[in-house]
Amino acid sequence: MRRLLFGMFALTVLMLSCKGTQTGGASQDAPEDAVDTAQQDTAVLDTMEQLITETPMPLSADELFDDFLFNFVANKRLQLERVAFPLTVTRNGDTTQTQRSEWQMERFFMRQGYYTLLFGSKGEKAQMNDTSLTEAVVEKIYFNTGAVIQYQFHRLRGAWMLTEVDTQPLSANPNASFLQFYHQFVTDSLFQLNSLEETVQFVGPDPDDDFAQMEGILTPDTWPAFAPELPHKMIYNIVYGPRKPRTDHMIFMLRGIANGLETELTFRRHGDKWRLAKMNT
Repeated sequence: MRRLLFGMFALTVLMLSCKGTQTGGASQDAPEDAVDTAQQDTAVLDTMEQLITETPMPLSADELFDDFLFNFVANKRLQLERVAFPLTVTRNGDTTQTQRSEWQMERFFMRQGYYTLLFGSKGEKAQMNDTSLTEAVVEKIYFNTGAVIQYQFHRLRGAWMLTEVDTQPLSANPNASFLQFYHQFVTDSLFQLNSLEETVQFVGPDPDDDFAQMEGILTPDTWPAFAPELPHKMIYNIVYGPRKPRTDHMIFMLRGIANGLETELTFRRHGDKWRLAKMNT
């Protein structure tokens, strides 16, 4: 299903690119390169969501949580059908019930064009493709407020449903140690350099061959030329299945929604300090 969505997105981009500046809403006196790309990106997302809304979700989309989630965030009608109303919402220990008439469309990461994931091992990462899962959690992690909003989903009678929303302090999250490190890693350049292993393994596209990968090592003096731009205000995470005990490894993944591009950073903890050990782009 994600491949289908990517294909629909690519088709939408092609359709809109053929319209030139008309999509961006620029004035006739403005040069073509002055088109507001943010407006164009929004138009692409709007059109993609319309296409998804008009296409009935196949029964097979409930097999993989990701397939369901991409339909859930783009299809308002489906979303209303897949929320267990009245929905239990807990904030700072206070619990309320949200009725269907009070629900606001939740788009999660669709408007930013990418999302992030955290895995404690390659085994956790493999659960993304597990069709036997019956529970999953989507987390919104806010570094500015120190809060984590958890959207809890369960597969009931074969259909994924949002069953509860719970807001907790970031310090209470099982990944709190890594999350606190990550925020400083992406906001403090000196701390970032000091948080690299002596050599960082690197795997990335070969600039001389579009179909090949290159491997090598990065050192603190070469790192700035390769350092990826990472989100620092808020990130998402999806927990597939029951939470696993935390380990001294953490895989941070940034995935593009439309282009399928991925950046994967592997961190290791030595005592109470996390360090970057590998980057795969």
